[in-house]
Order: sequence, then structure tokens, then C-alpha cells
Amino acid sequence: MILEKFKEVLATVLPISILVIIFNFTIIPVDNEYMLRFIIGAIMIIIGLTIFLLGVDIGITPIGETMGSKIVLSNKVWIVAAIGLLLGFVISVAEPDLHILAGQVEKVTMEILGKNILVVVVSIGVAVLVSLGMLRIVYSFPLNKFLFITYIFILIFGYLAESFFISVAFDASGSTTGALTVPFILALAMGASSLNKDSESAEVDSFGLVGIASAGAILGVLVLNIFVKPNLNATPDLSSTGKIGIIGPFLHEFPVVALEILIALLPITIIYIIANKISFHQNKRTTQRIYFGIFLTFLGLVFFLVGVNAGFMDVGRYIGLYLGENGNKLVIVFVAFLLGILTILAEPAVHVLTNQIEDVTSGYVKKSTVLMTLSIGVGIAVALSVVKIMVPGMELWHFLLPGYIIGFILSYKVPSLFVGIAFDSGGVASGPMTATFILAYAQGIASSFESADLLLDGFGTIAMVAMTPVIALQLLGVVYKSTAAKEDSNV
Repeated sequence: MILEKFKEVLATVLPISILVIIFNFTIIPVDNEYMLRFIIGAIMIIIGLTIFLLGVDIGITPIGETMGSKIVLSNKVWIVAAIGLLLGFVISVAEPDLHILAGQVEKVTMEILGKNILVVVVSIGVAVLVSLGMLRIVYSFPLNKFLFITYIFILIFGYLAESFFISVAFDASGSTTGALTVPFILALAMGASSLNKDSESAEVDSFGLVGIASAGAILGVLVLNIFVKPNLNATPDLSSTGKIGIIGPFLHEFPVVALEILIALLPITIIYIIANKISFHQNKRTTQRIYFGIFLTFLGLVFFLVGVNAGFMDVGRYIGLYLGENGNKLVIVFVAFLLGILTILAEPAVHVLTNQIEDVTSGYVKKSTVLMTLSIGVGIAVALSVVKIMVPGMELWHFLLPGYIIGFILSYKVPSLFVGIAFDSGGVASGPMTATFILAYAQGIASSFESADLLLDGFGTIAMVAMTPVIALQLLGVVYKSTAAKEDSNV
């Protein structure tokens, strides 16, 4: 199992790492100290993500599955809502991609908007929407209508919010549904959907909860802006990282990250201990396996985040800065497009998704077609997010508003299953490499252009990537629907 995880992670991290090494020897000479830290960071990310994913499989996901099965046995709506609220919060608090984004927000705002505040606010939003989303499953309320109502609220709060908060809110929606949150939420959705006696409806309803959770993250940040209006004028100088030496930054990050992750994983651990005593009554072997899984999750997260913070992201930022100051604009956009394609092709969760779509369409929509559509779509999304930075006056909502309008129009034209899968897949597309390297690359470019504002333009890339599957997969749904209709008429 660990070898399988290692191969998955290697396929995720290696393409971008090789691209950076090629850049170093061709068009972008990277300082030796930066380069060594990048290589150490990449190795730590590979080790950390491998251990983390193994820990999630044997520790975190089984907790979600057990909770999901207890929902079925309870047969009480208020228990469904309460479990959704509680678990939605504690699992989002521990999501690594969210911690990376929140750390970048804290850095760029020079600690005016703190990391912990953002993590908690996003997690509250996720918790509320997961709870409502589970009630939607129980009552079989149509997903497209639920999402439409939710995004009307997002539109209203977005109209009242500052541009910076809009960017962070939509970035948070892609970050909070990562490798830890998604399997857990899917397990809860399966548990809640099994309360539905209609088996076909239950299959459709098991999708969509991840997309609903993402919307909760957006609402959490936008509501925060109503109560908190910080004076965000000063921005840091990203041309210097302030990190000296090769090993020093890693040693500095270790205790800080370890304490953060310990606090983040504590709630889910305590909930499991209490639930096991009161309700689960699992045997000693199962309990020890889950504790070991939680420990591996902790260990993997520490390695992953230290690698990201101490070495990996700095080079992404440096490449963005270098190209912004010395490169042709077409080269900047092309590199962004290339990074987008590489990210999707290398993301293991995307391959799981493509298999899933091929299965549910009985082979009508081929895995290769989905992969090509997504990779080109995400490549264009990352390229457009860079164009947004370089063109004065262009803002994130200029892309998101028409994008989601198209998404909602399509949601009334395609089978419900495609709506759920499409909205669930935003977090799948915006995986660890988007939250780390591509985000840093965009921030580097935003720092290098005089017309750009790091606060307004340095965020939004994750949001663009997360929106792509909403449109792309539903377009495939239209193709599937018309193909199936033609075949039926020919019979």
C-alpha cells in the first residue's frame, strides 16, 4: 500500500520538479541555495504526502465511514445535522491545503489577517454547509437548486465584499476540499444517502456534498469581511524570503508546524475516543490501527508542510518574479499554461475521478477524454489567472461570475449525477501543487508588475482552477446525454 502511495505522490511532485530543474539550466538561473532548498523541500513533500495519504486511508477515512454508518443506524435527522456540523468543522481545520493558503494570506497581509482566524472561519462555513448538505441528501432536495440558492447568497455577500476577500474566499473553496477532507466528506455523504430508500436517487445524492462544502468555505470568508474590515495597504517584499542558509529554514519550521498540526488533529482524535467509548465499541486491533493512522497523518503533514514552507514555494515565487521582471509576457502565460496541464496530468485524485466518470457513464465518456478536457481547461485557467495579473483593471470576478453562470445553466441541462461530480471536482483539480507551486508562481508575477497589486492579484489562481471542472465536466455531461439519446433513438 505504501509503495502505491509513493508512486502516486512521485507522479504528482516529479513533473514540476523536473520542469524547475530544466528552467534552472536554460532560461531561469536559480540561486544554488534556493535550488538546494527546493530539492530538499520536494523530497520532504514526497515523503510527507506518502505518509499522510497512508495515514488518511487507515486512520481518518475509517472514522468517517464509521460515523457515516452510525448516521444510518440512528435514523434521526437532528443527529445527521449535528454530526455534519461537528465533523465538517474538525476535518476542515486539519486540511493541509487550507493551512498553506492561510499561511500565504497571513504573510501577504503582514499578519493583519491571521492564519488561525482564516482556518477557523473557513471551517465554520464548511461545517454549516456540510450539515445542510447532509439534510439535503436525506430529504432528496435537488442539488442544482440547493447550489443555486447557496450561490445567490455568495453573490449577495460577494457584492458587499472587498476584492481581496473575494479572491481569498474562492481560493479557500479549492483549498479546503483536499486530500484529508474529500474522503471523509464522501464517507459521510454515503452514510446519509443510504437513508434514502430509492437506490438510484441514493447514488446520485452521494455526490455533491464536497461541492457544497466548498461553497461553505466561500461564505465563511465573505461573512468575515462584513465584520472585519482590515486596513490592508502595506505588502511585503517577496523578492527576498528572509531565509538564510539551507538547513536553517527547515529546522525553524519544524516545531512551529508540528504544534499547529497537533492542535489541528486533536479535535478529530478526541471525538473518535469519546465516540468509540460511547457508541462504536471497536476492538483493540481496530482502535490501535486508527490511532496509528492518525499518528501517520500527523507525521506526514509535518513533513509536507515543512517542505512546502521552507523550500518548495520560494522557488515558485522566484520563477514568477524572474519571468515578471525579465521575461516576455507570452512566455509568462505559456509557463502558466504548462504548469496547469502538468498539475492535472500528475494529480492522482484526477485519475480516480476520470475512472469514476467512465464507470457511471458505462464507458460512454472515456477516461482519456475527461483527462484531456480537464488538463487543457486547467491550463487555460492558470494562464488566464496570470493574464488577470498583467492586465490593469482586470479582476477575478470578471472570470468567476460568467463561469459560474455557465455552470448553473448547464446544471439544468445535464443528468444530476454530472452536476454532483462536477461541483465535487473543484477540490480534486486544485490539489497540493496548485496550493503550493502555482499559487507561489502567481504571487511572484504579481510582485514584479508595477500595475499589479499583490493583495488583489496574488490570489485567485486556486479559484480559477477549481471552477474549471464545474464547466468542463458538465459539458461532457451534455455530450453524454446527446450520445445516449441518439443511441436510444437508433434502437
